[in-house]
Amino acid sequence: MSEREQAKQIIDQLPEYKMTKILYLLKGIQIDDEIEDELFCENLAERYINDPDHEVISFGDAIKEAGVTINDLQN
Repeated sequence: MSEREQAKQIIDQLPEYKMTKILYLLKGIQIDDEIEDELFCENLAERYINDPDHEVISFGDAIKEAGVTINDLQN
C-alpha cells in the first residue's frame, strides 16, 4: 500500500470533527510548497540577472530559435 493510500485510509477513519484540523494542516503544507517554489524562482532569476556572463537574445530571436512564429503563439 502506498503512502498516499495509507494517508487516505487514516483520514477515512477519523471522526468528522477532526477534519478541520487535517484541512488546516494540508493547506499549510501546500502553502509552504508554493512559497518554496516562489523563493526558488526568485533566487534563480536573481542569480541570472547578477551573472555578468549570461547571454541575452531578443524575443524575436528566441521564437525563431524555437522554430515558431509570433502567429503560432497567438493561436
